[in-house]
Amino acid sequence: MSADGRYYFRFNLYHRILHGMVIVSFLGLALTGLPLKFSHTGWGSWLSHALGGPFTTGYLHRLFAVVTFLYLGLHLGYVVRLVLKRRPGIFWGPDSMVPQPHDLVQFYQHVRYFLGLGPRPRFGRWAYWEKFDYWAVFWGISIIGGSGLLLWFPTFFAHYLYLPGWIFNIAIIVHSDEALLAVGFIFTIHFFNGHLRPEKFPMDPVIFTGRVSEEEWRHEHPAEYERLVREGRLAEVAADPPPLWMRNFSRVVGFSSLAIGIILVWLIIATALR
Repeated sequence: MSADGRYYFRFNLYHRILHGMVIVSFLGLALTGLPLKFSHTGWGSWLSHALGGPFTTGYLHRLFAVVTFLYLGLHLGYVVRLVLKRRPGIFWGPDSMVPQPHDLVQFYQHVRYFLGLGPRPRFGRWAYWEKFDYWAVFWGISIIGGSGLLLWFPTFFAHYLYLPGWIFNIAIIVHSDEALLAVGFIFTIHFFNGHLRPEKFPMDPVIFTGRVSEEEWRHEHPAEYERLVREGRLAEVAADPPPLWMRNFSRVVGFSSLAIGIILVWLIIATALR
C-alpha cells in the first residue's frame, strides 16, 4: 500500500462524539442567542420568529446550554479518570494540552515562516493554536456559562447568595458581549485554522472521521509522527480509510456548519457597518 493510502487515528470515537456535542451546542446557542442581541434588526426578528418566537427561542437557548454543561462535565470526568489511572503526560509532555515553553518558540517560528524568514515549525501532537482553542472553551464556558446561570436563575442567586441587583445588570452585558466575541472567534479564526486555510480548504474532515492520512500527518505534525516511529507505536494508531458514508456525513455536517457560521458573521458585520 502506498504512503498516500495509509491512515491513522488522530481522534477516538469519544472525542469525536464530544466535539459533535460542541458543534451542536455552539451552533444552537449562536442561532438562538444572536436573535436576542440583534432583535432590533430585521434578520434578528425574522430568525427569532422562524425558531418559534422569542419564548421558544429562549427555551431552545437554555436547552443548548444544558448540552454545553453536559459535554464539559463529560470531558472533566474523562480527565479525572486519566489522572486517577496515573496516565503519564497529561499535564506535561508531548501529548499534553497544557501550554509549554516550546509553544512560544514555535509561535515565533511560525511568524517567521509567514514572513518568509524561516522554515515551518515542526509541530508535535498539538500546535500552539490548537491548545489556545482548547483552553478558550474553558474560558468561554466560565464567563458565558456563569453569567448565563445568573440570568437563568436570578431568584435563586439573589435570595440564597444575597447577590445585589447590579450584578445581574453586569451579567447581561458580560453574557452578551463575551458570547459575541466567541461567535466571532469561532466563525472566523477557528474556521480558518481548521478548514479554510490553503492546506485544509474547503474542509478538514478529521474531527468527524477521526482519521488522518500519513502524508497529511507527516506534514501537519511531523514531530509526533517521527516520535511514534522511533517508539515503534505507529501500528497502535493504524486505521482503515474512512468509509464513504463517513466522508459524506463529514461533508454534510461540516459544510452546513461552515455555511451557518459564515452567514451569521456576515449578518453581524453588515449590522455593525450600518
